[in-house]
Amino acid sequence: MGEQSPQPDLSRKKIFTTGEAAQICKVSQQTIIRCFDSGRLTGFRVPGSKFRRIPREELIRFMRSNDIPIEQLEGPARRLLCVDDDPAILSLFSDVLGADKRFEIQTCSNGYDAGLMTASFQPHLIVLDYMLPDINGDIVCRRVRENESLASCKVLFISGVVERDEIDKLHDAGADGFLGKPFDIDELTASIESLLGIESAGGTNGHANGRSG
Repeated sequence: MGEQSPQPDLSRKKIFTTGEAAQICKVSQQTIIRCFDSGRLTGFRVPGSKFRRIPREELIRFMRSNDIPIEQLEGPARRLLCVDDDPAILSLFSDVLGADKRFEIQTCSNGYDAGLMTASFQPHLIVLDYMLPDINGDIVCRRVRENESLASCKVLFISGVVERDEIDKLHDAGADGFLGKPFDIDELTASIESLLGIESAGGTNGHANGRSG
């Protein structure tokens, strides 16, 4: 018997054929084509041909609306996006958590880049400094919750100066957690593991003061 071909990594694939969608959904290709042609599954046709193509966000929406598990679309690493204007916090994520094979890390320091990267990176968890001047935490939570392709995305806020009532408002808006600065890297890792439902990999030494921003 020959060697089995490795399973393709679908975690970053953006566009799918009807055949690929059928394999992922574990249905026939004709079923996918019928759903496409009836409008239950939307996408586009390749110009000058009869071939149909399905964007990732639409395939995820279709799978969730039909109770089809999306695990096959997810790679083994959990994608984390850190949004903070403190270089120490960004370095912590890139250097310390980036070395953890369970995670794939991207960072940015402003709201504009955060919006672009959320759409393209499709993070499992967003760690966001609540006090960034160009970001409104309530709006971030609501927009994430309104986006079907981000339905399973968690939002963890971090900050040094926030009143209890502000934290309560964030939870009401859909935030999944809050971590005050300064925090220990083990505390951050434990929060991430808890929110993502993954096993602990043991302690890691480190401490992040951040600014009281």
